[in-house]
Amino acid sequence: MPAPFEEIADLDRLVHEPARLSILTALSACRNADFLFLQRLTGLTKGNLSAHLSKLEEAELVSIDKGYAGKVPTTQIALTRSGRAAIDRHWKRLEKLRSAALEWQPES
Repeated sequence: MPAPFEEIADLDRLVHEPARLSILTALSACRNADFLFLQRLTGLTKGNLSAHLSKLEEAELVSIDKGYAGKVPTTQIALTRSGRAAIDRHWKRLEKLRSAALEWQPES
């Protein structure tokens, strides 16, 4: 049985990358979020947030809906069903790995 530390290397890198983990975790707490709200929440620049959202949309983990509120452009982002499953699965795996790491004893 591999040590829990070895399994950390097998985490889903698309989800585990810090900025994307922040985005997905924030979106998991709400139905959807406006681009500017998500930018303030995560502390990412517009370009950085946009690039990460593109990767998440390409992987079908988020949906992006662009529209207008009057004449003002708006962008709403939401987790897809597979995105919600991915972030839930990721956090459960992290919690399991953390528990295993705390209980781990080196072999004699």
